Amino acid sequence: MDSTFIRFIAIRGILMLIFSFSVLASALQAQPKEVKNSLTAQTIDLKQAIQIALANNTQMKRALLSVRDADQQIRTAWSNVMPDISASANYTRNLEVPVNFLPEIVFDPNGDPDALIPVAFGTDNNWQGGFSVSQTLFSGQAFVGINSSELYRAAQSENLRATSQGIVTQTRITYYQALVAKEQYRLIQTQIERLENNLEDTKKRYEQGFTDDYAVLQLEVQISNLEPQLTSTEFTIENTLKDLLDIMGLPVQLSLNIKGDLSEFNIYDTETDLDENESLKTIDQLTPLLLNEDSVLAEQAMDLRGDLRILNVQKRLQGKQLDAQRSLYLPNITASYNLQWSAAQAGNPQFFGTEDTRARSQTLMVGVQVPLFQGFSRDAAVQQAKIQIKDTELQMYQTEQTANKEIYSAKQGVREAMQNNDALIKAIKQAKRGYKRALARYQNGVGSQQEVSDAELQLREAEINYSEMVSGYLTAKAQYDQAIGQVPFVEQDIQEIKENIELK
Repeated sequence: MDSTFIRFIAIRGILMLIFSFSVLASALQAQPKEVKNSLTAQTIDLKQAIQIALANNTQMKRALLSVRDADQQIRTAWSNVMPDISASANYTRNLEVPVNFLPEIVFDPNGDPDALIPVAFGTDNNWQGGFSVSQTLFSGQAFVGINSSELYRAAQSENLRATSQGIVTQTRITYYQALVAKEQYRLIQTQIERLENNLEDTKKRYEQGFTDDYAVLQLEVQISNLEPQLTSTEFTIENTLKDLLDIMGLPVQLSLNIKGDLSEFNIYDTETDLDENESLKTIDQLTPLLLNEDSVLAEQAMDLRGDLRILNVQKRLQGKQLDAQRSLYLPNITASYNLQWSAAQAGNPQFFGTEDTRARSQTLMVGVQVPLFQGFSRDAAVQQAKIQIKDTELQMYQTEQTANKEIYSAKQGVREAMQNNDALIKAIKQAKRGYKRALARYQNGVGSQQEVSDAELQLREAEINYSEMVSGYLTAKAQYDQAIGQVPFVEQDIQEIKENIELK
């Protein structure tokens, strides 16, 4: 076979291969981002999102570290009233025995008073060693410190609980925001599909002479105006999902899909047949909803809310700090015991000498230290502690007012959604019926394109309004749960949450 023809076949094959790869790459690039992401994205429901956030959120980890730090502070406080035991031992080798000079008359009464005689004191080898024990018998500040450290740990535990309530609520609200953006994206996409179908039909009518090119142009303009909205909503979904990943403590570079369909969520039903909404409905039903004024509910909220519980423990802690300042007027009583051995030996060393060159001593001492006057610092510290207690009481009052306001606002949000529910469902049914009639009229030549466009816009608005109503209800319910202190997955005992947090 001619070599020129072979080269031609080879070059042609290479060109066809390059063209095939370019077509495949273009096809992949032309795929919607939602399709491409679905190939690698992890799909989770609301329950999974909450569990991940509770186990992995950075604020949760820091709150747990505070609890563990408080545990160590308790041990430190107890160490102030425990015995302090120490042992010591040392050996001294006199390379040259120290010499002192004494008057001659010390040894010879008839000697010269001005004459000095060198005298060596000490031995070649000297050992000293022993044990010492000191014990605090009474120290008001130390004993108060133990109770204070335990209250401090209780405060940190309450802080972890309050943080858990906030993280769960924040996760729920962000999840609902992502669902709203997801629903808006779907509705805009559906609207574009309806307009494209209408455009295709209108073009056929234009070719047949039943309409003019202005009707075609109107639809093309509407589609062009919707495409930027679709892009903007797509970015909103991505940004909201990044926020959700951040709350869950996961890298924001991950791809994530979430379950939920707000258009099929009925706020009155206690259960749902749609698997997509099962987690949404389950979590919504975990906390009972009481919209009537209930004093018992308000009292329970004051006992269960994390912020109020923290302030309550903080007030008790400040009471202990006041006791600690008052204890500065009390005496401190300590006891100490010392057991010592000493030995001295000439010549070659023998460990701690012999029985003839070794001696032992013991001492027991009880000391009392009474503070008499330290200026005005103690009285000033007592007054400052009282002021801090009063300030905390004011904070508790203001927090209770805020709690009542939050409960009321959350209830109003729920009531608003419930009152609008029936009207919005009716609006969607009417808008769908109106769109079908407008489209049929237009296709039969008795209606205008403007009627179809208006009906289509009304349908989209009705669907968006319903999804926003459902999201508003779910958000208000999440805020209601936090306001009354009964947040799903956060119990009185948060030991399970603590065990699931991994500190890395």
